[in-house]
Amino acid sequence: MSRNYKISDQSKLHFISFSTVNWIDVFTRPAYKDIVVESLNYCVKNKGLKVYAWCIMSNHVHLIIGSETENQSGIIRDLKKHTSKTIIKAISDNLQESRKEWMLWMFERAGKLNSNNETCQFWQQHNQPIELNSNFLMDQKLNYIHNNPVEAGFVYEAQDYPYSSAIDYAGGKGMAEIMLLS
Repeated sequence: MSRNYKISDQSKLHFISFSTVNWIDVFTRPAYKDIVVESLNYCVKNKGLKVYAWCIMSNHVHLIIGSETENQSGIIRDLKKHTSKTIIKAISDNLQESRKEWMLWMFERAGKLNSNNETCQFWQQHNQPIELNSNFLMDQKLNYIHNNPVEAGFVYEAQDYPYSSAIDYAGGKGMAEIMLLS
């Protein structure tokens, strides 16, 4: 993996994004997004992950994260591994999933093309981390994350998108445990 995709200073806040292989629109179904939310909350409670902002789009996830343990890379690796297996199983078990055979075939195909995988590959391997070393950069990435669903036409107001931390920043309570950036 290229060094450009590794978190260099684990003690700093980072903006990261990770996408499904071939940009497959898996997250059009709430059940699959819920798996990511549950995994984020698990990592917050049990692995020392600090989530400052998040958003799940149709085929990718954006996060601003930190870590109590300075092991952001390991936590994100574990999160991606767990969500990958759990979502693939959920797709496989979903009798109403009209795209099931096609998606499973695409994940298997991607897995066979990558020697780092045993069978399937769900996520692209990189996270595209950007160290947030200034208030300008933090504000820019926070606004980018929260406006992503608005730009995509999912909602008119960022805080109306349930799979995002925008509601937390608007004074409400969202689905994932976060710490507000001040």
